[in-house]
Amino acid sequence: MRELLSFCPSGPDWQVPWAALDERYEWIRRMADCPQDANYHSEGNVWIHTRMVCEELTALPGFRALPEAERQLVFLASLLHDVAKPDCTKHEDDGRITSKGHSGRGERLVRGLLWELGADMDTRETVARLVRVHQVPFFLIDDDQAVAIAYRLSLTVRCDMLSLVAEADARGRRCKDPADQQRMLDNVELFRELCREHDCLDKPRVFPSNHARFEYFRKAWRDPNYNAYDDTDLEVIVMCGLPAAGKDTWIRENVLAKAPDTPVVSLDSIRAELGVSPGDNQSPVIKHAREQARICLRAKQTFVWNATNLIRDHRNAIVDLCVDYNARVLLVYVDAAETTLRSRNAAREDSVPSRALNRMIERWTVPDPAEAHEVCWIQAT
Repeated sequence: MRELLSFCPSGPDWQVPWAALDERYEWIRRMADCPQDANYHSEGNVWIHTRMVCEELTALPGFRALPEAERQLVFLASLLHDVAKPDCTKHEDDGRITSKGHSGRGERLVRGLLWELGADMDTRETVARLVRVHQVPFFLIDDDQAVAIAYRLSLTVRCDMLSLVAEADARGRRCKDPADQQRMLDNVELFRELCREHDCLDKPRVFPSNHARFEYFRKAWRDPNYNAYDDTDLEVIVMCGLPAAGKDTWIRENVLAKAPDTPVVSLDSIRAELGVSPGDNQSPVIKHAREQARICLRAKQTFVWNATNLIRDHRNAIVDLCVDYNARVLLVYVDAAETTLRSRNAAREDSVPSRALNRMIERWTVPDPAEAHEVCWIQAT
């Protein structure tokens, strides 16, 4: 990871070492075989576009003014912003070339790539999230929910850093109609102004409380300053993280050590009880787990839901269930270095096969602060 960071341009020449990057990383070279729609990318393939983006970025005064650590993050996000296009590009029947979904897939690809390179969690997640939302400034100003979206963005990325990635992306291309490129640049500047006006350009939006923040995003209230009354009457701890990341250890040391009788709804335990393997249909396991959760929720008893929960929809489903019973949800995400996690997994009696683990990594997302009343990110040792 240190080597990749070292490629970030710096003064006084601010040169992008593109030849060295191209020689070192296969994921850059594969962009050369990926075409783009000429209406918005008449400059050529993704490889050409990405080089232009990096060069435009390093010429921006806002980029040069950043501290070195922040410059590195913005540069990596710009370098990787279209890394998933080779996996998403299609030739449509009408002759257009599209790459639908490349931002979301790019987030997951970048997360896995930087994890394998040994990046720390903060660096990895900042870059991956910037990749996921790199197109948002092009369109946000026309969205009816623009302010709420900007608030949520600010909880996961620095919006000023995002605006630099988006501006470089807009400048590092050639559109058939120059007005399209200018429209993108104008919208990026409007995005900056919107975030500045609502005090979330270079810092997260501040809410009166964690509960108020959760209710704002859940109910789309118009007043972010409303201090919603917290009437929750129990807490549910929802775990998430890759297998062998350290979720069981965290539960044992931080929950059961203090309250040994706390129920733990463990999907692994339920699978063992029902004789269902991880590769089988998981519907009976989920049904059984939700029944156990409802027993605790009806009794107003704090419990732990212990599963990988790597996909946002899976986390949302259990959060929704808990909120229906007036519960406060604490999401605990446990992270471990790639070498540590694979070593632990291999040593387990019920280890996850490498192929299955790799499939999980391809779908792996990390919770953001808007997903629950409180979210904790734990770096396991």
